[in-house]
Amino acid sequence: QVQLVESGGGLVQAGGSLRLSCAASGRTFSRYVWGWFRQAPGKEREFVAAIGWSTGNTYYTDSMKGRFTISRDNAKNTVYLQMNSLKHEDTAVYYCAADLSSPIATIRSSRPNQYLYWGQGTQVTVSS
Repeated sequence: QVQLVESGGGLVQAGGSLRLSCAASGRTFSRYVWGWFRQAPGKEREFVAAIGWSTGNTYYTDSMKGRFTISRDNAKNTVYLQMNSLKHEDTAVYYCAADLSSPIATIRSSRPNQYLYWGQGTQVTVSS
């Protein structure tokens, strides 16, 4: 079992920044992919970014590239999502997830059904 706990969400003004964290505990694996997704009210879960835990390679959805940065701290078993120039439409619950099937973040990492473990989510609200 892998437990994922997100933190760092909150209320921020448009144009501001937030850094989300996702800490993993329990049985951890060195060869897997971490992903960040988000879900706004009434919308489907949307892929944001992914990172290979051992490789460090990243994959982003095009619309997030440049504003959002995913990173990880292997020693702390934690992955981060730095979000800059936030917009009102970035308002959502943000989830991290672990895909145990591959060590490399690729286009497959954008599919929610690739992920076995999910955190409980953290709310990000961007005021316009």
